[in-house]
Amino acid sequence: MHDAITPTRTNEKGETKMKTTLSRKAAYIGAGAGLVLFAIFGFLPGSLLGGAAGIKFAGMLFGLPLEPGVVSKSIVLLSMLVGVLVSGIAIVTATSTAGWLVGNVIDAATCIPLRTAGENVSIRRD
Repeated sequence: MHDAITPTRTNEKGETKMKTTLSRKAAYIGAGAGLVLFAIFGFLPGSLLGGAAGIKFAGMLFGLPLEPGVVSKSIVLLSMLVGVLVSGIAIVTATSTAGWLVGNVIDAATCIPLRTAGENVSIRRD
């Protein structure tokens, strides 16, 4: 007997399968390459620019030259962390988007159009 409010189906599996298209795989490869590029080229400049912004902000609040206080050091530390996070997000997002685009181009290039009897039919090469 089924419930009147929420009908359920028996022996039904949820659709939790991920698509394994070439574009998704290329996006993952791009994200991995982005993490490597971030570790090599993004970590140090992100902390440097964030630290410079933190020193400028703390200087606006407390005056320059900064005294070695806990609050001013914590402002500089937090701004360095924000600089590293922004650098990482920007690099990984850009490389995963580039990988996704390359995957879509390759996926579209593997589709060969066939024209038979006035119909547009396409076959995918695997």
